[in-house]
Amino acid sequence: MLDWLYTAIAWVMARWHDVLSTFLDPAGGLTWALSIALLVVTVRLLLFPLFVKQVKSQRAMQELQPEIAKLRKQYGSDRQGMSQAIMALQKERGVNPLAGCLPILPQIPIFISLFHVLRRLAPDKDGLYSWSDELTDQAARADLFGAPISSSFNMDGAKEQAILALDGVTYGSIRTVALILIPLMCLTTFFTQKQVMKRSGPVEGQAAMVQKLLLYGMPLSLFVTGFFFPIGVLLYWVVNNAWTFGQQFFILRKLPPAGSPAAKAKAAADKPVIDPKTLAPKPGAKPVRPKPGRPATAAPESTVDGAVDGTTPNGATAAGAADGRPGGAAGNGPRGGAGRAGQGPANRGKRKRR
Repeated sequence: MLDWLYTAIAWVMARWHDVLSTFLDPAGGLTWALSIALLVVTVRLLLFPLFVKQVKSQRAMQELQPEIAKLRKQYGSDRQGMSQAIMALQKERGVNPLAGCLPILPQIPIFISLFHVLRRLAPDKDGLYSWSDELTDQAARADLFGAPISSSFNMDGAKEQAILALDGVTYGSIRTVALILIPLMCLTTFFTQKQVMKRSGPVEGQAAMVQKLLLYGMPLSLFVTGFFFPIGVLLYWVVNNAWTFGQQFFILRKLPPAGSPAAKAKAAADKPVIDPKTLAPKPGAKPVRPKPGRPATAAPESTVDGAVDGTTPNGATAAGAADGRPGGAAGNGPRGGAGRAGQGPANRGKRKRR
């Protein structure tokens, strides 16, 4: 069913082996180990657009967290209504929660294909998946520090006898290399998953439980199953984790999660730094101080008091204004109330005629 995929993986390895054979020993273990490493590079470069979509999807999910929290408070115990509202919100914003799994899903069949190809390798065996008989025999005999890339910690049957019959190959050398690669595979998986948690930002509820399960459960499961993986598969996993670690390190530095200390530090670093010396006056120049604004002037107390007790702004009482006296006393001064009374519009007209 997956023969076409097995053939594709074997073909990519063979092409890299041809390139490396121009300056390395075609039958050497280093040549085949580098072919597996370059297979990782090829696959990850092809999957890079999916990785970009994964990062964008995680960032979009982080931006929706405040609104999702409001929906949880709004719906309370109504889980069905809350899930429908969240799905509608994600559809409205164009967010696909499954996009976070995009780079992982294609790697699963690739890993299975490489496992299948290396597991079937054995000395003096017919050609496999577009490989010639000579190329297949070279790959089966190629060893990395005394451990053939097709061998594993535990073997049985005809393959075990054929591999142990090779010159300089023993279970001791195979298991020594395996015991180095298996813990290395588990540790790189742990730190890579921890990076994923930093990249995705803080999560709650079931998502937090899933992240914790992957953080500790995946390395433990790999530690158990790693004893059955061929050396080449262990090498593939370690190189793949190293690539993922470097790729995520680059993304976390360039695009830290929103609200994280790294994002705040990056925002502070992006602000233009103003040198205090540029704000100081030039030598010999008089510093210019900005003029303070004029305070609002309050109304004179006499005006306010006059509105209350009938006193005019000039100190005349209402009674004095009526009698024509400036100070409120009886008199016929020029500014008396009577004189002002005669200065209405009609009297002004008479003065103009005169």
